[in-house]
Amino acid sequence: MGRRARDRRRQQQQRQERGGDSGGGGDQAGWAGGYPEIVKENELFERYYRELGIVPDGEWGDFMAALREPLPATLRITGYRSHAREILHCLKEKYFRELQDLEVDGQKVEMPQSLSWYPEELAWHTNLSRKILRKSPQLEKFHQFLVSETECGNISRQEAVSMIPPLLLNVNPHHKILDMCAAPGSKTAQLIEMLHADMNDPFPKGFVIANDVDNKRCYLLVHQAKRLNSPCIMVVNHDASSIPNLQIDVDGRKEVLFYDRILCDVPCSGDGTMRKNIDVWKKWTTQNSLQLHGLQLRIATRGVEQLAEGGRMVYSTCSLNPIENEAVIASLLEKSQGALELADVSSELPGLKRMPGITKWKVMLKDGQWLEEWKDVPSNRQTQIRPTMFPVKDEEKLKEMNLERCLRILPHHQNTGGFFVAVLIKKSPMPWNKRQPKVHQKLPQRTGDAEVTAANSDNGSERITEEPTFDENEESKKKQELQNSDAEQSKKEGVCGPPPSKKMKLFGFKEDPFVFLPEDDPLFLPIQKFYALDPSFPKMNLLTRTQEGKKRQLYMVSKELRNVLLNNSEKMKVINTGIKVWSRNSDGEQFGCAFRLAQEGIYTLYPFIHARIINVCIEDVKILLTQENPFLSKFSSETQKKVKDMAMGSIVLKYDPDPAKPDDLQCPIVLCGWQGKTSLRAFVPKNERLHYLRMMGVEVFKAKRKDEESESKMEEEVQHRLAQTEEGMDVEDKEHVLVTKMEAEIGEESSHSPVENSAMEVEKKIEDLDQSGKNDNSHVIQESKDTDRSNVKD
Repeated sequence: MGRRARDRRRQQQQRQERGGDSGGGGDQAGWAGGYPEIVKENELFERYYRELGIVPDGEWGDFMAALREPLPATLRITGYRSHAREILHCLKEKYFRELQDLEVDGQKVEMPQSLSWYPEELAWHTNLSRKILRKSPQLEKFHQFLVSETECGNISRQEAVSMIPPLLLNVNPHHKILDMCAAPGSKTAQLIEMLHADMNDPFPKGFVIANDVDNKRCYLLVHQAKRLNSPCIMVVNHDASSIPNLQIDVDGRKEVLFYDRILCDVPCSGDGTMRKNIDVWKKWTTQNSLQLHGLQLRIATRGVEQLAEGGRMVYSTCSLNPIENEAVIASLLEKSQGALELADVSSELPGLKRMPGITKWKVMLKDGQWLEEWKDVPSNRQTQIRPTMFPVKDEEKLKEMNLERCLRILPHHQNTGGFFVAVLIKKSPMPWNKRQPKVHQKLPQRTGDAEVTAANSDNGSERITEEPTFDENEESKKKQELQNSDAEQSKKEGVCGPPPSKKMKLFGFKEDPFVFLPEDDPLFLPIQKFYALDPSFPKMNLLTRTQEGKKRQLYMVSKELRNVLLNNSEKMKVINTGIKVWSRNSDGEQFGCAFRLAQEGIYTLYPFIHARIINVCIEDVKILLTQENPFLSKFSSETQKKVKDMAMGSIVLKYDPDPAKPDDLQCPIVLCGWQGKTSLRAFVPKNERLHYLRMMGVEVFKAKRKDEESESKMEEEVQHRLAQTEEGMDVEDKEHVLVTKMEAEIGEESSHSPVENSAMEVEKKIEDLDQSGKNDNSHVIQESKDTDRSNVKD
């Protein structure tokens, strides 16, 4: 499969070199390559949207012209880290300046522009294509910067319209958030950033549960989320339309978990992605929307059921079609009987050009026939066409719905993709959930290891069933209705009621259990003493992924996620959670502690550590990051004095900015290090090293490729030696194996270069995989009759 994909790409590249892109625009202004074999025309598409009138009068030509142009590349600077300002300053003052008056292949490079509606200038778009970035010597520094910063999680390559839903959720650090259809994870990353808005709080009270129905895409979601190093994210693997109710312990009682914020970015036909997903031009039909409508409504219904009163849910699609958008929202509002309302977000995101939602539309059959009402549907089509696809005819009801509060983004207004967003507020329980589930049993006390398996294992607590939300007769009636024909089901679509319960299906990797460290675990005492941990350190939040044998890695989750894990082991299939804070070093015991600090979790751990901290100056940091194992004599005299009386072993290296030296880096840095007999070294991944060096103004590009390969080999040998002191294989290894395998399957050639084998390239692979999922129907629930091969999940 990988070989065939590479051959296709090679042939496509040869065609481009011979004759350019006959599809309009080619690779001159977007990330993707040209598609000379596809003509950007679809008569049915034009006829359909002209008739619906979603484009203002006089703008149709601009609308179609924009759809035929490649999508600009957009990037977002991670907004919650203290050095986001430094990255922005570096971009504007160094790399963007170098693009001024630059020409590549005879074409002037346009200066990147900030997205006017994104806060604090943290999102930008540019006309630079992937091909130009990778192949142009003049842009190689800029390309390496993007690659390295993306791997570190400081920059995310994300479509502009995809950034909108998380912003409209209005997330605060204490919010419990559910991302129902989360892969590939760019929106999830935004949600994590918002939780950590206050960097002085390593454990915000809120958390993100990121769900996806596709097991493989869950591991790519883990790959994305892990770059943000948060203890407040959990990735789970469920059908979004029947995701289970979770329970939490509140003062010794189990209560149902309701979410403060829910992101419902559902699978869709994706005709808003025509500028980047060029296959849509030839594959678009009205059938796609008709087949996805039912699934979208079920997912949205399940979402509002789990939303807390007063909570906010954002429903979004990358489709322009009212069947997937206003029809779903109108149906949801109608059967909520006043429990839901559309929020007016017209004053939010100033600078974002948007069109209001529409109140009138028609349904078109596959053959082009228009239908205005349900009564017009032929009897032989009533299994595919549902009453909920049509607009509400009751003018009073329609007025109360305020569908104009929805917003539709048109591509030609701000040079973006097409998108739809609706923001729902829950005012009261849904009609079929008037009696909220309550449980009154006391939780038993746990002793020993608190073990929570990823799927189908008992956590030792008493099994408690929720109080039913409707009586047995109603339940039997509902089950009987589900056994009716598709036609009957369509007629009953407007009936209020929860989605049918489904048995949890398990597939993919069988995950290792989550084992929390018990309070009296002897493993923790040496760690506590060695690092002089603060008494407030939440040691009960430490966990491992090992059932037997030595604990190799120690991870950490927030107190709130621990609560979720302990009380839902039989309901959830958890793929990954927690942040690595310590790694076992088999030689470490002779230094007083068997566990060394892990860079991934150092910003979470640092506030609790009171020993083995060495404050270093900026020149010391440069030495640590540019030399593999420098002698102590190379460091400042102050650092040498601090190290002199300190025992060998794992240490924290802390840089604090000096306000009296404004030209120096003005954000703090915390690094994991190791003190030897005669040397001091930093345990920091290469791309993170490059990041800090760039922020300090050190030119890291000058090394020749051979030198880079030599350095890479040396680093690999060091890591190999380190790995020899550690045993076993944890979820990170599985994730790495799976991501590598999937990258190979989608035909991307690996490179030994530390620059080319990068997260920027992995993101393209993830996007390609995502696109493959769109075309192969990987994101839509397999059992549903509403699936179609053309669905798209941005």
